[in-house]
Amino acid sequence: MKLCRRTRLWAAEDGVSAIEFAFVAGILSMLLLGLCDFGLGFWEQMQVANAARAGAEYAVKNGYDSTNIQTAVANATNLAGIQASPAPSSSCGCPNVTTGVTAATCGASCPDGGTAGTFVTVSAQVSYRTLFAWPGISNPMTLASSAIVRLN
Repeated sequence: MKLCRRTRLWAAEDGVSAIEFAFVAGILSMLLLGLCDFGLGFWEQMQVANAARAGAEYAVKNGYDSTNIQTAVANATNLAGIQASPAPSSSCGCPNVTTGVTAATCGASCPDGGTAGTFVTVSAQVSYRTLFAWPGISNPMTLASSAIVRLN
């Protein structure tokens, strides 16, 4: 009689789907939490990039003023702790496809036949702390972006 009960117990399929769901639910929960956590991080990275562009747009519209550009970067988003770091800089150069801007004297001739102009570099950064500790991911991490514009 005992052998018969044991055989029936091993052959039973009641509750198998609940056990399978328990295994899968844990994995799906981790994936969902990771999606939310890194989604917030990517959203903040976009905000940092928008802040750098806002500082660059300020420079195009109003000219180079390091203090006001830093204020434009800080006020561009609602992120706490965003800053224009390193400070905005102005330099003369020629546009270059591979390096971005090659240093040159303002008004000098560029290799492409144009004239060297004034470029402003605006950088923005913020510290982002993930919601959960993830293996292999530094916490907090610095999210940074920069924008370069020509003033003339």
